[in-house]
Formats: sequence, C-alpha cells, structure tokens
Amino acid sequence: MTQTNRTGPLEDLTIIDCSMFYAGPFGTVLLGDLGADIIKIEPPTGDPFRAVPPFPPDYGHASRQQEAGADYGMSFAGVNRNKRSVKLDLKDPSDKELFLQLCEKADAVVENMRAGVMDNLGLSYETIAARNPQIVYGAVRGFGDPRTGESPYADWPCLDVAGQSFGGLVEASGDLFPIAVADIYPGTLMALGLVSAVHRARRVGQGEFVDVAMYDGVLSLLKSAVASYSLTGQQRAPGARPAVPFGLFPTNDGRIAIAAPVERHWAELCHAMGRPDFTEDKRTSSNLKRIKNKDFTERVISEWTSTHSKEEIMRLIGGKVPCGPANSMADIYEDPHVAARQMIEPFEIPGDNPSGCVPGNPIKFLNSPTSLYQRPPKLGEHNQDVLAEFGIRRKT
Repeated sequence: MTQTNRTGPLEDLTIIDCSMFYAGPFGTVLLGDLGADIIKIEPPTGDPFRAVPPFPPDYGHASRQQEAGADYGMSFAGVNRNKRSVKLDLKDPSDKELFLQLCEKADAVVENMRAGVMDNLGLSYETIAARNPQIVYGAVRGFGDPRTGESPYADWPCLDVAGQSFGGLVEASGDLFPIAVADIYPGTLMALGLVSAVHRARRVGQGEFVDVAMYDGVLSLLKSAVASYSLTGQQRAPGARPAVPFGLFPTNDGRIAIAAPVERHWAELCHAMGRPDFTEDKRTSSNLKRIKNKDFTERVISEWTSTHSKEEIMRLIGGKVPCGPANSMADIYEDPHVAARQMIEPFEIPGDNPSGCVPGNPIKFLNSPTSLYQRPPKLGEHNQDVLAEFGIRRKT
C-alpha cells in the first residue's frame, strides 16, 4: 500500500454498501478504486464471503477471538479493498435507525439480496428515499426487481452458474466459465448505472432506483448472438466465431492465442510459418474461405505452433499478429507489462501475516490518479470512525 488518502475522480461520492459475496462487492470495489468512499455494512456475523479460503496463517485465531489479525480470506480481500466496514444488525431498530442516518448523507446505497428482503426489513428504496430524496439505490439480483419488470423467477435464488446458464453463455461457449462472469459483469453494469444515476440526481435533484439482473447482464454479453439469431433462427455452435484463425493453439510448453482474420495479419502469420503460399491458396486466401475450411486452417497452424514454445512464437509474430500466451498466474506476476501498469498491488494483512496482493485498478487517469489506500477491512473495524464522521451518536 503506497498511499493512505483516497484519490480519484469519484472521491466526492459516498456509497453505503450492503452487498455481500461477489456480484455487488465487485461493482462497489470498482467505485472504491475510482475514489468513492465505500462504507460496507455487515451483519453481526459478517459477510459470509470472509470465510472463503485461502486464509492468512492467523485467520482461525483472529476470527474466533477478534484479536489483532485477519478475519477474512483472500477471496474476500480481492473485492473489498478500499472499503471501510461498519457492523450493524439491520433487524435491530436502533441499528436500523443508524443505517438510515448514514443513508441521509450518502449519494447511493447498494445491495444484492433477493427481491423483497430489504423491503421486509423496513429499508426499501421508498423508505430510504423518504429520508434522502436524492439518493440512488442500486440492486443486483438474479432476476431483477419487480419495480423495473417482474420476472416469473423474481423470488428464486441465483448464483453465478445459474446466471451463466440462464443467460445463454453456457450454450454459447460450450461450458461454464471457471470465473464468476455472471457476478462480475452484472456488478460492473451496476457500478456504471449507479454513477450515471448519481450524475442525473445531482443535475435534477431526484434520486433513482437502479436494477441489474444477473440473467440480463449475461444476456447482454451476447449482443451479436442475439442479433444473428433474429435473422437466421439458428443457434451458433458452442465456441463458434465468425473469424479464422481466432483461438488457442498448442505449443510445446502450453498454449497461445492467435487471431488473424484480417488479411495483413494472415500474411504475417503465413510468412512466420514459412508458408507464404497460404495467402493465395484457394482454401485460405480470405477469412470467408478460412471459415469454410476451418479444420484445415487450424490444423496447419497447430502443426507449426506445437513445434515452438510460447516465447519463440511471440518473438516471431508478437507486434505483427494479434497473439498472446496463455499466461499462468506465475507468468502474470513476472510480466513487465503488469509491473509497468501497476496491476499487482501489495497490501498489509492485519496481524502477524505476510503481505498480500490484489489486482490494481485497470482504469487509468492522467490527471486524477487512483490508489489502493485502504486494505480490506476487519469486520466492524470502522464503526466508531464512520459514525463520528457522520455526526451520529450510537445509543448505549
């Protein structure tokens, strides 16, 4: 951690974050990385995501006795940096009032519970807006909120694998993505929608309810597939692409991605392979011909790549043909690009633990740089500081 002050283009925003697990926290961590003051509201037992491994060495001790040390695993750390934690029991009337007082002075509030949960707690958008008419309320749910369109699945629970499947991504790709795409992308959309709504609220003086369904977010990733189906009525084969070559090819030490649908890139690739004749070959002289002869085209490329290492191929076509080695995390940690762009940032894990690392902010600014200013918080670590800043006195 190199800075202790909050910087970035959103440093004038205050967001009350009631979200847990992954989708909501992924969206709010993006806003925190851009400088927003993210106040994470957690129940007395904390965000359950704290208990997901891997853990720092003293995790069990700290979580049992609440002493100095880490009470979270690294999965939690990845999406909760640049946030402060306030522990409140929203079922308790006094804590509920504290929460509403926080909302009175905030720009936005975010949650990712099932539809109706916050309403049943007496903390609906309408209740909060009555205390702060300009507030923006952001929600990420599996199937959206009835306020913006009542899905027949509105009451269903939803996790990433269900969102990927419902939204068409599994059939489009042929399998589940091993990363939580149905959490990550809807969370990102929520962050964009929230900032847009705050911009409007400041302009017109009226708040907004912003709703992103995981189903909808995944479906929106398939814009071209939706448009194609509307014309042809045909489902694309899993993994099919309207370009060849455009995919992964074997090397003698792993795999490498090569994309050369553009003819000048194809010519460069053919030259590197020692097969300039393929630029004139009736099977491969254009992208449409290569699509028709996909198996042949990919076979001849694979025969070439499999005799070389990733590094050798990068030396031959890097900078000439769009390509990229299938990097492991170890490769990424050693890549000079990552260092130059500050995309791995260290932070001090509380307690007697080694330092950890989280991804840096991928959105770079010339005139309003951002920073990792706050390590992932312990549960309730900032109750006293936040309540004092907001001028709120907790009844004893």
